[in-house]
Amino acid sequence: MVAQNVVFGVLAAAMGLAAIRVVTTKNVVHAALYLVVVLAGVAALYILLAAEFIAVVQVIIYIGAIVLLILFGTMLTRAPIGRASDLDNDQRWLAVVVSLLLLGVLGAVLADAYGSTKLPKGAQVQRTGDVGLSIFQTYVIPFEVVSVLLLAALVGAVVIARRD
Repeated sequence: MVAQNVVFGVLAAAMGLAAIRVVTTKNVVHAALYLVVVLAGVAALYILLAAEFIAVVQVIIYIGAIVLLILFGTMLTRAPIGRASDLDNDQRWLAVVVSLLLLGVLGAVLADAYGSTKLPKGAQVQRTGDVGLSIFQTYVIPFEVVSVLLLAALVGAVVIARRD
């Protein structure tokens, strides 16, 4: 159990640093690559939880499709890729204070709600078939809405790119 805690700590630290770099880097392509690190960390956490199917779906859908869509959208819209100094402002310290306050409030709410709750030792892991039935029967409408939304984003990027 100690090795799992160490691996979780390393993954959480790597994901936290990459998440900070996603929002602080001034290069859009670098932000997308840092996002790949965060999403790969989530997939590794799923493997740590013995949910291999969800980890593979995480890699295929999020790393493979979403990040690729972001990169294609960036390239198709001819967005500036380098540093843009006019996008910065002087409110960084206010943002740090607000984010730390939000972290404290969320931590207090979660500790109050789930403070002494522990998972049962013999927790049931869902089978892959159950996950598939859940996606394509119970949650088929949100699944289709997300696919239409991604298609609309791709078509919108092409339309914006073709305006010359």
